[in-house]
Amino acid sequence: MQGGQMIVEENAQLSTVLTSSAKPSYIPSLTKIIATLGPKSRSVDTIEACLKAGMSGARFDFSWLDGDYHQETLENLRIAMKNAKKLCAIMLDTVGPELQVCNTTGNPIDLKADTHVTITSNISKEASAEVLPVDYAEFPKIVKKGDTVFLGQHLFTGHETSSVWLEVLEIKGENVICLVKNTASLSGSMITVCVSNVKINLATLTEKDKQIISTWGVKNNIDIISLSYTRHVEDVRELRAFLKMKNLSETQIYAKVETTEGLRHFDEILQEADGIIFGRGNLGIDLPPEKVFLFQKYAISKCNMVGKPVIVTRVVDSMTGNLRPTRAEATDVANAVLDGADGIMLGAETLRGLYPVDAVRTVGRICAEAEHVYNHTLHYKKIVKHVGEPMTHAESVASSAVRSAIKVKAATIVVFTSSGRAARLIAKYRPPVPIVAIVIPHLRANSLKWTFTGSSQRLLVVPHRLGSCSG
Repeated sequence: MQGGQMIVEENAQLSTVLTSSAKPSYIPSLTKIIATLGPKSRSVDTIEACLKAGMSGARFDFSWLDGDYHQETLENLRIAMKNAKKLCAIMLDTVGPELQVCNTTGNPIDLKADTHVTITSNISKEASAEVLPVDYAEFPKIVKKGDTVFLGQHLFTGHETSSVWLEVLEIKGENVICLVKNTASLSGSMITVCVSNVKINLATLTEKDKQIISTWGVKNNIDIISLSYTRHVEDVRELRAFLKMKNLSETQIYAKVETTEGLRHFDEILQEADGIIFGRGNLGIDLPPEKVFLFQKYAISKCNMVGKPVIVTRVVDSMTGNLRPTRAEATDVANAVLDGADGIMLGAETLRGLYPVDAVRTVGRICAEAEHVYNHTLHYKKIVKHVGEPMTHAESVASSAVRSAIKVKAATIVVFTSSGRAARLIAKYRPPVPIVAIVIPHLRANSLKWTFTGSSQRLLVVPHRLGSCSG
């Protein structure tokens, strides 16, 4: 298992701690920062500020609001990119087999600790502090006495007031009677429901997801799809076939592993997916807290060795309402980078948080500090050993380029590419400098027209340290 690759010389560590942080630069950190855009972060000015603070990927979460709302946000993103003169990858996050409380009135629902509430599959009932209708007819059949149910928006940390933890006491027909474990106020028209370690018999790629991809996704030629609740390798294959049918073959698939079922099939999923998103929010419900870090280190190490990017979520939850993260959160971000994470994803912190720009900037600074003490040479040697000999020609060229960059202390690595494969392969060996990908499109002709094909900003958020430059 790979641990943090930090320098071990005591004097070097102390010197680093006492030295002022590096001045802001065009590339605040080499680790990618993906921010979820929404109510608090959808204006042109705010998005532009996020881009300048270090955002390199924008996540559009279709669990909330509709395509028209997200289209307006995306148009603002495009204006902001032009203003900031920075590219930003577009990520569509699918809904997946997510259960929700149908709160048609939209009124807040106040639940008190040690009281009872009934979850029902009868969605004709109005949501209240006594009854919570869930949009899944089989819900009473999949739970049993003693099961844990979480409800709320975005966060399930157990200590905040916008999510609640329930214990199943009894099942009566279509009704599930639960004990409320903590006081909370649930808001919004759709409130997410998560049951710990219970298999939901719904498709990973739902009909709603297909409709969103076929319309919004195709219209905007999206760069990445985050496949929520990926449980089996077949989930990834199904989505890839669907994308091909919709002429989105270049769109990358990041499998979001956030259940124990996905964890069990992780190795197979990794082989098929283009990247991994380690969804610590839901996985932190399925797994005991003391087990989450074990899978994080295992998953990141596996991704590093095969050269596929891995993104870690749920890092600075407290910045949803606070200007600064806790010390533990700051350390968590740094340790994710030292473990080998390629990207950090911000959810509620930028979607509905009070300080979206500060969240991006703060995480970027922490990542930059961790990168400064990351042992790139040791990581390089581990990957070379894992690849073994004889190497393919491509692996040999990529590894040699990184070795040379480390030896001569190069400022950057420039890669000419058409598909992005060469740039990603070099990024696999984790150089301590940025990689600039200059895209050379393929020129094709027939009797009617000339066409250019080739990746451009899809390179941007994919591997650690990789930037993009159109050719």
